[in-house]
Amino acid sequence: MTHEPIIPPLADKGHLALDEAELVAWGERFGHVAQAPLLVTITGELGAGKTTLAKAICRGYGVTDDVTSPTFTLVHQYAAPRSPVYHLDLYRLRSPDELTNLGWDEILSQEALVLIEWPEHAGNRLPHSHVPISLQHLPERPDRRLLYAGGHVV
Repeated sequence: MTHEPIIPPLADKGHLALDEAELVAWGERFGHVAQAPLLVTITGELGAGKTTLAKAICRGYGVTDDVTSPTFTLVHQYAAPRSPVYHLDLYRLRSPDELTNLGWDEILSQEALVLIEWPEHAGNRLPHSHVPISLQHLPERPDRRLLYAGGHVV
């Protein structure tokens, strides 16, 4: 199944500069329209808002549990009305080989929404069919993040 890129309305050249409230609202809208199976990768520097965005996507998708960062456990699973949600944080992964112990293949084969922070740590085990989202700090506007979504990641 393929998914059309989800581009925010009025996004000039596929990106938006958002404050935290706008990022949360965008994430909730994204989660509301997301259809499983869907793999979403979220990249960005430390503090860019990856977990904030993942929480918002989960809320929009219907997760009612408290969504927390899986930094130390690496994987959290949540129930939602439409499908399970898996939230992975691969920051502490030393090698893509460690994905096997996380149940990587099983997670990706599920009819689920899968959100991955630090996807670059998955190396060549990351499927090509995913929705990439990138968050970047704006040096001139520390209260805002630049968001790239759905194939506009450079």
